[in-house]
Amino acid sequence: MKTNLLSLVMVCALASARAETNAVRHSCCAAKMTESAPACFTGKSLYQLDSTWTNDAGKAVTLASLRGRPQIVAMFFANCTYACPLLVYQMQQIEATLPMSVRTNVGFTLVSFDSERDTPAALSAYRLAHKLDDGRWTLLRGSPGEVLELGALLNVKFKKDSQGQFQHSNVITLLNADGEIAYQQLGLNTDSGELLRRASELVRPQPNAGVARPFLSVASPQ
Repeated sequence: MKTNLLSLVMVCALASARAETNAVRHSCCAAKMTESAPACFTGKSLYQLDSTWTNDAGKAVTLASLRGRPQIVAMFFANCTYACPLLVYQMQQIEATLPMSVRTNVGFTLVSFDSERDTPAALSAYRLAHKLDDGRWTLLRGSPGEVLELGALLNVKFKKDSQGQFQHSNVITLLNADGEIAYQQLGLNTDSGELLRRASELVRPQPNAGVARPFLSVASPQ
């Protein structure tokens, strides 16, 4: 009888310890939800980056603040006179082509290479000059280290020359609502049909949406 009672006590103690461990794990996730990140992210999400950016309104934000709807993202700099205007124009064409029901549920994000010159005021002026909608477009600047880290994750290579200009690859990235790369379009004047299709699928899941897709699909440069 004593042996059985002792065994029962040990089982209860073990169950209690497991419950406490699970509570700690859940409380950690809950802490993330109430702090900078609104929820726990997967290891493939860019939104788990522990970096702070500044938008064109001068407000400090995290990438996790973009969570909740697909984002079409590109890196640029405001003083660019050739590639970046074409890149931004292509994103505007994507925005205009999306059906209204999809367009209102997709965000567009521009992240500057130029940490020195692209101040919040410069980005705000850029927004006005290019008529970028406040409700859909986010313009961000960060420290050189943060920009370098994000560029590497987005497969965007860039280098500042002696004139203060940037040589860079031209990549438009589609992120899903949780910040995972769903598709990348490479090059300027590239057909955006596949990106449009993928963005529409993310907003309006198809019947076979549960079928696993490759994590990253990259279009061939033209």
